[in-house]
Amino acid sequence: MINNTVLVGRLTKDPDLRYTANGTAAATFTLAVNRNFTNQSGNRDADFINCVIWRKSAEALANYARKGTLLGVTGRIQTRNYENQQGQRVYVTEVVADNFQLLESRAANEQRQNGTSAGSNAQPDNTIPDFENNADPFSSGSIDIADDDLPF
Repeated sequence: MINNTVLVGRLTKDPDLRYTANGTAAATFTLAVNRNFTNQSGNRDADFINCVIWRKSAEALANYARKGTLLGVTGRIQTRNYENQQGQRVYVTEVVADNFQLLESRAANEQRQNGTSAGSNAQPDNTIPDFENNADPFSSGSIDIADDDLPF
């Protein structure tokens, strides 16, 4: 059976770090993940996906990620249920994250949240080079490789 999930989204609020009775760290968070299509008014809707991460990864997430942070998460979907105080059965579906990756620098995140100041000439840290699909990577000349550098 396969149960793998890969998400890229932004945190809707700071992660909530808690500890179990035996001292195991657990952080819960919600990712806002844009859909790949636009709605009738031309806007992108988002899904808000509840996630949990455990142990050292939970502590690291709580230390380095804040509301609005662009985050990549890998994990699995898990369901559970419990009985609430009113005696009703509550079903929960969430992503149990195995790993996460911060996908933008802290400076870029802060700059995005605060907006750029008037007259600022600062360049964003996450610029993407403009590569042409047909560009020849070796057009600048030949590559000089010594025979000793070859693996065969």
